[in-house]
Amino acid sequence: MHHGICHLSIVPIRFLAEDTSEMVTQLLYGDHIKILEKRKYWSKVRDDFDGCEGWIRNNQFTPIHKQDYKNLKKSGDNNFAADLVSYVSNSKSILIPIVLGSVVQNTNLLGHKFEGTSIAAKKGKSNLINTALHYLNAPYLWGGKTPFGIDGSGFTQMVYKINGYKLLRRAEEQSTQGEALSFIEESEPGDLAFFDNNEGRINHVGLIMQDNFIIHVHEKVRIDRLDHTGIFNTEQKLYTHKLRVIKKIL
Repeated sequence: MHHGICHLSIVPIRFLAEDTSEMVTQLLYGDHIKILEKRKYWSKVRDDFDGCEGWIRNNQFTPIHKQDYKNLKKSGDNNFAADLVSYVSNSKSILIPIVLGSVVQNTNLLGHKFEGTSIAAKKGKSNLINTALHYLNAPYLWGGKTPFGIDGSGFTQMVYKINGYKLLRRAEEQSTQGEALSFIEESEPGDLAFFDNNEGRINHVGLIMQDNFIIHVHEKVRIDRLDHTGIFNTEQKLYTHKLRVIKKIL
């Protein structure tokens, strides 16, 4: 089994080894992967952060040595690009744009130099909502994890990742983490609220804010009201999601 590191700003991981296949998630600059299978143009990979698997093109990641991979595993992801867009420069001084939440402490492995503001991950809840607000009005994109397109669980995962905590990739998976709370009144800003569909399957997640508000992804990253029934969309004047459970992660 081999390993690699993403050297581009945003790389789609696809369900099949085809450009037209569904995007299941994304890699951001600096994310590292396990290579499960390699073909001429595509490789099946596993995102080392959350275990999500799929196919990416071979020219969109850089292979790394086993010892470098072990060092990455040991150090963890703990330094992230803090601006909406910043840059790294390569050995020819060519600028490569990277987005909020990209891992920037491993640029030396790629021969790059980071040219922006970074934020060190510190475990705790105090900055979760401030981080979430950086994504406000980002459009919904299935499989997305950036301010230029993001899905609900990608949003909560990235907010927690930048603050030093690992969430799984899908809302249903994230709902298995943390401690369940009995009432909204027991929650604190940054706790997660999960919602289910008519079949009882958890399919949505958001971050609880103060004063019974929630920030989540519904067409875009937005702020709505939250109560014991679910999310009340103040523009549409109706409930859009049915509350299932509140979870305290940190």
